[in-house]
Amino acid sequence: MKRIVTIQDISCFGKCSLTVALPVISAMGVEAAVIPTAVLSTHTGGFTGFTFRDLTDDINDIAEHWKSIDLKFDGIYTGYLGSKEQINIVSDFFDTFKNENTKIIVDPVLGDNGKFYTGFDTDFAAEMRKLCSKADVIVPNMTEVSYLLDIPYTENMTKHSLKKSLFSLLHLAVKLQLLPVLCMITKITEL
Repeated sequence: MKRIVTIQDISCFGKCSLTVALPVISAMGVEAAVIPTAVLSTHTGGFTGFTFRDLTDDINDIAEHWKSIDLKFDGIYTGYLGSKEQINIVSDFFDTFKNENTKIIVDPVLGDNGKFYTGFDTDFAAEMRKLCSKADVIVPNMTEVSYLLDIPYTENMTKHSLKKSLFSLLHLAVKLQLLPVLCMITKITEL
């Protein structure tokens, strides 16, 4: 049986985070291991006043235990990371647990609808860009594309600007695979 670890938050309300990833991965017949990065009362997009329990201090302890029992993963999948420190810890996690058969998938959670999520800024996006460079696959939305490439966000990109963004993403990390390409090609063909 394949095994994937997903590293992201638990949003107690909202259609995202470990509450969605875990059942989907399991339903696909893949053994899912989890490292929660935070517990939030709601996700950060469109809500105010949410609670945020930071689990940064737990991530390394979990990784050390897994290393001590020699766990291996076919995939490492990241979602919401709550701080630049978490990005750096996850980068080290990649280095520790990746082998020749491990695929790294990064959802570079930064924002939506042209705006950063609460607590994120351009410095955070720069760190996320570094994490994406270690990935085999990234799955950014269009807002995240603009932050990763440091280009202005626009809701209605032209076919030309979309193609240009696609090629810029490909240069972000030479290992980027088909999923972001397919997503952007789909957008291009819809224009």
